[in-house]
Amino acid sequence: MNPTASGPLLTLSRRTRRTPFTDRVNAAGVKAYSIYNHMLLPTVFESLEADYHHLKRHVQVWDVACERQVEIRGPDAGRLAQWLTPRDLSSMADDQCFYTPMVDETGGMLNDPVTLRPGPDRYWVSIADSDMLLWIKGVATGMHLECDVTEPDVSPLAVQGPKADDLLARVFGDEVRSIRFFRFKRLPFADTTFVVARSGYSKQGGFEIYVEGSSYGEPLWDALFAAGGDLGVRAGGPNAIERIEGGLLSYGSDMTRENTPHECGLGRFCDTRDSFGCIGRDALLRMLSDGPSRQVRGIWIDGGPLPPCTEPWAVSAGDAYCGQVTSAAWSPDFERGVAIGMIDAAYWTPGTAVRVQTPDGERRGQVNTLPFGA
Repeated sequence: MNPTASGPLLTLSRRTRRTPFTDRVNAAGVKAYSIYNHMLLPTVFESLEADYHHLKRHVQVWDVACERQVEIRGPDAGRLAQWLTPRDLSSMADDQCFYTPMVDETGGMLNDPVTLRPGPDRYWVSIADSDMLLWIKGVATGMHLECDVTEPDVSPLAVQGPKADDLLARVFGDEVRSIRFFRFKRLPFADTTFVVARSGYSKQGGFEIYVEGSSYGEPLWDALFAAGGDLGVRAGGPNAIERIEGGLLSYGSDMTRENTPHECGLGRFCDTRDSFGCIGRDALLRMLSDGPSRQVRGIWIDGGPLPPCTEPWAVSAGDAYCGQVTSAAWSPDFERGVAIGMIDAAYWTPGTAVRVQTPDGERRGQVNTLPFGA
């Protein structure tokens, strides 16, 4: 995006979709974007490390409109929503957000969205980076279900950091402070209301505001910044260092269709009773008898700053290959390299010494639990 930057630039077109907040993000001095669900996702403002320190101490406003919503609406909406995930949705309260791994017929992960129900016979599936709209439309069509599957004009804006409650209370009122984790309320803004959920892709605490109607994007952004000057509010985005420290998995990086929920440490979100119907149930039941042969783990990596992990790094113990690193970063707070990887069962015990093949050469490491520092 910066024509003076070294290295390749991103060519923009209508296929790289803007968001309702893009003009404000550019004005805030964004230095790097990624593409996520065919949309722009801001990733760096001052620097990766400076943004990390600010996130942990203050409050940031994130343009995460790329977390697209797949809306399922109609008489069979509940039936379709349940068929998509091995998590039992029958106990979902009206104000609750459910983390819902979604798998294909082999039990392989397709996405790990958050699902919520903003109204009767209406669900939003807030997706990670994959074309779930097409999958869900295909399932609905193949099952001849009476429901519409669309992408509504809903663009999440996240407010993350230890001062998030104070900032949101100034814009939406003190009622936001009573919202419990993974719960939401509809709160007024201007002449409308938004779903405001206590959730977000960081471990620092905060909220996601589901902005219905693109025209409200810039007024909400401006209101947050006008209210948060003394709180040190800044524009930000999901921070790679912080999310690895917190053990937050990234679909497409740390897990793909080659992995099952149990390999990803998400087995607690799966109900595989014989009487429970969902895509991939039979495959997941077969896998449960032996348990996963590999699973996501944290890995400490010795040495100084790490290069970008754009391809998996081989991990070995003794003379044996035992897995791969899928995400890695240098942690300023821990003063060590932190990584997420998929490790074979014989070697996934915390404390196991390993060697990691980075692009800069071999590093010593140690298997750890997630999140780091827990």
